[in-house]
Amino acid sequence: MHKIKLGLIVGLSLCLILVAVQNTASVQASFLWFTGEAPIILLLVMAAGGGFILGVLVALANLHKQNRKTTPRE
Repeated sequence: MHKIKLGLIVGLSLCLILVAVQNTASVQASFLWFTGEAPIILLLVMAAGGGFILGVLVALANLHKQNRKTTPRE
């Protein structure tokens, strides 16, 4: 089982490295009134990081909401 996990980690790491190496070209990106050029990989990492942070915040908000419902008030 340990070798399988290690193999998966190595395989996924290699895939991530390949994506990073192949996506170094700069592209023009626009957000609201901001426009600039950035490497594709940077935009991918920013989008994934933003999605991760948003997911964590939503999960924490739901957890807080559930705790308020189950906790008796005095």
